[in-house]
Amino acid sequence: MTDQQRFASVWDAIEDTPQEAASMRARAALMMNLTEVIRKQGMTQAQAAALFGVTQPRVSDLMRGKVNLFSLDTLIDMAATAGMAPTVKVSAPKAAPAKRIPRRAPAHA
Repeated sequence: MTDQQRFASVWDAIEDTPQEAASMRARAALMMNLTEVIRKQGMTQAQAAALFGVTQPRVSDLMRGKVNLFSLDTLIDMAATAGMAPTVKVSAPKAAPAKRIPRRAPAHA
């Protein structure tokens, strides 16, 4: 029998820590939204590059989803430049399973 582990997202499965997975999720979401704006506005990669102040190959990396090449700060700057209003949503931590603490036998004096 094979043990299978379920993950909330692909990032949870491939990243080493919850922190890395959260960063990747945020960057991927920004990249998808930026790509959608570029396409909806009918911009070429060269036009998008001029808008963002980057090179056309950098926009190509963005549109190809090369998440590891972009920092969260860079993507937020690009989104704001595109007229988007990036926000941060923070959820309450998931409740950890309750751990039972074994009772110790009373010490006899």
